Amino acid sequence: MATTKFKGTDVELLGNEVNVGDKAPAVTVVNSEGLGDVTVGGAQGHKQLIIVVPSLDTGVCATETRNFNAKAASLEGVKPTIVSLDLPFASGRFCQAEGIQDLTVTSDFRNKDFANAYGVLLGGSVLAGVTCRAIFAVNEEGVVTYKEIVPEITEEPNYDAAIAAVS
Repeated sequence: MATTKFKGTDVELLGNEVNVGDKAPAVTVVNSEGLGDVTVGGAQGHKQLIIVVPSLDTGVCATETRNFNAKAASLEGVKPTIVSLDLPFASGRFCQAEGIQDLTVTSDFRNKDFANAYGVLLGGSVLAGVTCRAIFAVNEEGVVTYKEIVPEITEEPNYDAAIAAVS
């Protein structure tokens, strides 16, 4: 069973664990801009950087999103997508206030299909029911080429390794 930590305490991750070399499940999430459906994962003919955050309403998630937005501007042939369980209205306001333009920001709030399909749903803890902090790189054929479950939810991911995985 996969785990992460929240302030030093182990937290189990629920759902189907996806690892490097696996086919990335194609899952529909909701775009925070216009509430349209967006598919993440699966073979899309371009690389994907799927950035999973617990909530844009936290300092670490906000910083991570701003940092990936700045780094994503230089990526060619890559679709970077933020996935959280925030309501699309809240994430839309965040993006507008922060000038987030180079990322697609989405929500898995309807059924938690993404969180379950990728094994990133937090189990028994005070944060149960939200996602952990994770990164998945997916190649053009829909195969996971990089995965990081950030060991401590309150810490930022390895930006350089994630960017290198899709460069």
